[in-house]
Amino acid sequence: MRITELFTAQSIALDEALTDQEQIISRLVELQATHGNITDKDAYKKALYAREAEGSTYVDNGITVPHAKTNVVTRPSLAALRLSSPVQYNAEDDGTTDLLFAIAAPENGSLHVDMLARMMQMLMNEDFVEKLKAAKTPAEFLDCIDAQEEAQFGAESFTQQEIPQSGCRILAVTACVNGIAHTYMAAEALTKAGDKLGLPTKVETNGSDGAKNILTREEIANCDGIIVAAEKKVETARFDGKPVLFTRVDDGIHKPEELIKKIVHGEVPVYHAEGGAQAAEDASGKDSFGRTLYKNLMNGVSHMLPFVVGGGIMIALAFLLDDYTIDPSNFGMNTPVAAFFKTVGSAAFGYMLPILSAFIAMSIADRPGLAVGFVGGVLAMNGTNFAGIAAGETTGVSGGFLAALLAGFAAGYIVELLKKITEKLPASLNGIRPMLIYPLGGMLILGAVMCGINPVMGMINTAMTDCLNAMGGTSKVLLGAIVAGMMSIDMGGPFNKAAYVFGTAALASGNYEVMAAVMVGGMVPPIAIALSTTFCPKKWTADERRNGIVNYVMGLCFVTEGAIPYAAADPLRVLPSCVAGAAVAGALSMTFGCALRAPHGGIFVFPVVDHTALYCVALAVGSVLGAVILSLLKKNRTDAE
Repeated sequence: MRITELFTAQSIALDEALTDQEQIISRLVELQATHGNITDKDAYKKALYAREAEGSTYVDNGITVPHAKTNVVTRPSLAALRLSSPVQYNAEDDGTTDLLFAIAAPENGSLHVDMLARMMQMLMNEDFVEKLKAAKTPAEFLDCIDAQEEAQFGAESFTQQEIPQSGCRILAVTACVNGIAHTYMAAEALTKAGDKLGLPTKVETNGSDGAKNILTREEIANCDGIIVAAEKKVETARFDGKPVLFTRVDDGIHKPEELIKKIVHGEVPVYHAEGGAQAAEDASGKDSFGRTLYKNLMNGVSHMLPFVVGGGIMIALAFLLDDYTIDPSNFGMNTPVAAFFKTVGSAAFGYMLPILSAFIAMSIADRPGLAVGFVGGVLAMNGTNFAGIAAGETTGVSGGFLAALLAGFAAGYIVELLKKITEKLPASLNGIRPMLIYPLGGMLILGAVMCGINPVMGMINTAMTDCLNAMGGTSKVLLGAIVAGMMSIDMGGPFNKAAYVFGTAALASGNYEVMAAVMVGGMVPPIAIALSTTFCPKKWTADERRNGIVNYVMGLCFVTEGAIPYAAADPLRVLPSCVAGAAVAGALSMTFGCALRAPHGGIFVFPVVDHTALYCVALAVGSVLGAVILSLLKKNRTDAE
């Protein structure tokens, strides 16, 4: 435990015009209370006065260190106050005070003595004191303390005592697009980092099976701050009034200590939910326009996937179980069992576009956007247009994935516009805005927009579908190599997601070969690494070999992210090897004519892949090639390493 871990920027006040001891102690109590570790502020204030009655806490050189040990303090903390003008803190003090440090310590043990000893050793350095008196912001003040403590004591803890904690000081929420790998990797990294820093950390995971380890009201009220490491929208209204750090889920995996320290050091603005006061300005907490679009898109994709996976697999099973010879034109519906799977699967698969559109709109405009987005998705799916309506037809040429995408964004921004237009209506009408104005106005406007542009989107979708279906020979193989290779470039990042979304869009258009290439490309990296750690153990450390076994499972389950730790440790060797293996696997999948109707599932959906045996060959060849290249590029590790 270091002294700097007991401060936050909120517990430091600079250049305040206070004139006497009563004002100073009252202000120090308020600063200490920002830590959330004092159950009774009046009792803590009395304890400070009681200590002053025993003898002045004035030190020298304008410094005073009020301190108290009391049972109303649940964990140790520090606060700092710099005065604009020196004052006579106690009548008997030899000098005036303009710099004060307040110590709060629990009643058990002698933590206040250890804290005081460390502070006194640091404050004996006059250059350090001058830097504190010259610091322009609380963050700069805290940096001065951090630098001095590092220079004098390095990583040495100021105490050997166990620091009492009251619940979890750091809370976090993690969520990724698919809700599978990144969500839990970030949660584990943040938890481990909190344990390492001596800061109890609890992480709520918003995975594909719903929210787990949910944060309670009491935990939120008592924590120092919350980290939201997410690629999709999570419920944040509950965090109103607390410091909240919004960041990418990748940062939760790769920079967990940095994120936690930002919370502890008070470098994170207080968050206010919509309708409350505005949050403090913080450029680092705001997403760029491009990233906002990406998050909204991924929110739609993540909610759409269960419909595509479930529906696609059931449709594939229908073909697997049907008898083609009965009626080739009705293949998939010839037998009762096949007809059941086809009917249920089509019900789910058919609504993936409205779901995509609805949850993109909801990500932008919250719940009021959901209904408008869903209607826009149905109109896009049906290709509804003005000419068709005039002729008595309700459907036209479907705009497919792209039209549903456009409908989702349009719906979200239309509802946001309606919110702004109606925000000055009388308060008595607030109840009808979400129930009447937003859905009715949104559907009217979006309906007109979609009916106007659906013919254009239908032509674009038809052209894309025809182009994909017409691809043959070299073009097809090259496409398979490209999308599969992209799955391995950043393993869950923008390139990976772009390839995945392209595969899903092709799936929605009836082209199933692209999705097969995408999935096999995503399975290769973890398996290639696992093979290398197994058959070339001298190239890897003991930990890497142990973890390599897990990558067999992750690769077979289509969890590309299992390769991330290896790629992060040695990107120049790991990434090219994985990309080469994945590209070959994707090219072979296309060459063999493999097709997949589900965008996920790994080895568990192999039975419904067209040309399953050849698909396994493509996966094996790509994985072995990647492992061989990687093993040749890697250098042998010594026993010490």
